[in-house]
Amino acid sequence: MILLGVPKENHPGEKRVAMSPEGVRKLTDLGFDVRIEKGAGIASEFSDAALAEAGATIVDVATAIYSECDIVLKVRRPTVAEAQQLKEGATLVCLLMLQEDDELRDVLLARKVNVVALERVPRITRAQKMDVLSAMGNIAGHRAVIEAAGAYGDFVGAQMTAAGASQHANVLVIGVGVAGLAAMAAAKSLGAEVRAFDTRLATKDQVKSMGATFLELEFEESGEGEGGYAKVMSKEFIDAEMALFREQAREVDIIITTAQIPGRKAPVLITRDMVESMKPGSVVVDLAAETGGNCECTVAGEMATVDGVRIIGYTDMASRMSMCASRFFATCIVNLLKEMSPNGQFTIDQENEIVRGALVISDGREIPPPPPPATPKKTAAAPEPEAKPAQEHIMEPNRIAWGTTAGGLIVIILLFVLSRFAPKEFLEHLTVFILACFVGWQVVWSVTPALHTPLMSVTNAISGIIIVGGMLQAGTGDLDLAAILGAVAVLVASINIVGGFLVTRRMLKMFRKDAA
Repeated sequence: MILLGVPKENHPGEKRVAMSPEGVRKLTDLGFDVRIEKGAGIASEFSDAALAEAGATIVDVATAIYSECDIVLKVRRPTVAEAQQLKEGATLVCLLMLQEDDELRDVLLARKVNVVALERVPRITRAQKMDVLSAMGNIAGHRAVIEAAGAYGDFVGAQMTAAGASQHANVLVIGVGVAGLAAMAAAKSLGAEVRAFDTRLATKDQVKSMGATFLELEFEESGEGEGGYAKVMSKEFIDAEMALFREQAREVDIIITTAQIPGRKAPVLITRDMVESMKPGSVVVDLAAETGGNCECTVAGEMATVDGVRIIGYTDMASRMSMCASRFFATCIVNLLKEMSPNGQFTIDQENEIVRGALVISDGREIPPPPPPATPKKTAAAPEPEAKPAQEHIMEPNRIAWGTTAGGLIVIILLFVLSRFAPKEFLEHLTVFILACFVGWQVVWSVTPALHTPLMSVTNAISGIIIVGGMLQAGTGDLDLAAILGAVAVLVASINIVGGFLVTRRMLKMFRKDAA
């Protein structure tokens, strides 16, 4: 059995833990022997008793985890001292940012461990459920608005009271990634007027969908980079961008910046003169503070004040919602470990695009990032297919036409026979039945798939009418064809109604706050 360990996070201010009780249950079901350091989950409201009840073994010291476990899970990268304790050949999974610590890189290479960097999980559709950065960005964006509202000296939304009125705050979000979208949603929910900017014009529709205003430059240059991130722009574009921010700084009350470029220092977007031009009591929340900051006045980990403007540079936004963040973090890791255990056996398969993208060190060797997907090259026009004989070209249409004609003739003959010999009442019911089938098919076929679940309420109502009609036919007291068909109608309609309620219940459960 593979030993999997979760030590306590020792980074200053870090309250998250890499595993939750629910995650422990799922890992135990996968066959892992989970060991967690005593007190590791306390700051995230996960008691040792809850983790033990879920199936984890609580150990007193982290040394036993680093030196004995085959897999070590962490939120932040280990210290050099912790890395030196890793079992040779073990696998480390965490947010690594290895380019920021050369000494740690050398130690990990010397220990010949496998290192999976969660920030390098490729941003593809199949890997969304393992994307820790998106999960944490969502929380950080939401928390940024909460922190801004707490530091702002007025209501965020418009208020009308007997003591006076308060106008809504104007919020500018720079960077329309996961964190930016979450910040927009939170600000709108508080009643703010929100505007947003991003170098990627493709985000314009996303901004509009959040009810915000997209600020656009008259530039044709695109900021779309690899992996959904922004790229470095030209000097001309940056000059126009800075002029826009300088103008906006004088108008807005709250600025939230989220702009980062992987592997580089965060670009400075809000200069000191912009901060000085803002109204007293305004707030800047810099979510890029840990990588240098988007605001020139940001102090990492602290709230600074410049000319009455508060600049929040907290580097632990996600950690300030530690219970939720730890639960999301653990879920992402569980999904990643499932991906790495396709047959119930944990393995590092470099043929798997997700594993290959996140793997940075393997067996004492540093693994470079995988090359970006190749752009298909234009090739010479393919040769025209050989012409088929004329007879072959007309055979298939002829078959279709003949089949259609034959089917039509059969229907016409059937209708003639029914009209000649069937009772009048039967023909009336048959006409209604055919029309009902045609109308019902057209209604369902024309509905957008996204609305199929709301459509169940309509079909349930129709099924209810069918049940009433079936009961009237089956309850006559005579055991004839009408009574039998009525009973069958009641059975089929009941199945439809029960199934509709079950599916609707599952859909509603997805939106419950306590849903897993």
